[in-house]
Amino acid sequence: MSKIKNIFIGLTLSCAVSLFAEAKVTVFAAASMTNALEEVASDYKKVNPNEDIVFSFASSSVLARQITEGAPADIFISADQKWMDFLAEKDEIVKDSRVDLVGNKLVMIAPRTSKIEKVDLTNDKWQTALDKTYLSVGDPDHVPAGIYAKTAFTYLNQWAALENKLARAKNVRDALRLVEQGESPLGVVYATDAAISQKVRVVAIFPAESHPPVEYPAAIVKNKDNKESKAFFNYLKSDKAKTVFEKFGFSAK
Repeated sequence: MSKIKNIFIGLTLSCAVSLFAEAKVTVFAAASMTNALEEVASDYKKVNPNEDIVFSFASSSVLARQITEGAPADIFISADQKWMDFLAEKDEIVKDSRVDLVGNKLVMIAPRTSKIEKVDLTNDKWQTALDKTYLSVGDPDHVPAGIYAKTAFTYLNQWAALENKLARAKNVRDALRLVEQGESPLGVVYATDAAISQKVRVVAIFPAESHPPVEYPAAIVKNKDNKESKAFFNYLKSDKAKTVFEKFGFSAK
């Protein structure tokens, strides 16, 4: 009888451990938020050690489409409004949870070893620096940073000349890497991407009026508004999280 009792207790503990291990939150987030969110999650784990925060970082467009295909995301953080609108239209988010989490700036970068120290974006003379190379940028067909860049260059009357001179990266971090590795002499990324790299420097800041504000909306995915998701989502909006976002160069909302 005691043997049966021990087996029962063992199974009960096993089930409890199994349920305990499943207490995790999966966050799909724009690649440009990688470093900041990882630190936010690390701080969160210090006070919530039993909750596992799992990230999937990529282009907002890729992540949004994955969510519509049933990917197991609990929270989505986009680098622009477009892809959050996309999910809202498909009824894939808890609409009342949607909030603008942080903001950013669009900048042009060059390798730190480059002779290019400053670029005047008000005219197209800077394009001579490209010579037979390409401007590194997130693919403007779907990557938010690239979409912002296309809008800015269109405003500056330079898009037509640049459209065929682009190294189109699958996300903004890949665009950063092309410049870090010297494969592109110039690139367009967010200010926060430039700030985390020791291999590049900012040579120009795009005029604020040249593109829509760079905003990062966040929302809980539909049917995923459970206790764990809500807890971490609320933490993302806390003063402690805002301090981390600002440390990495984001403007906290």
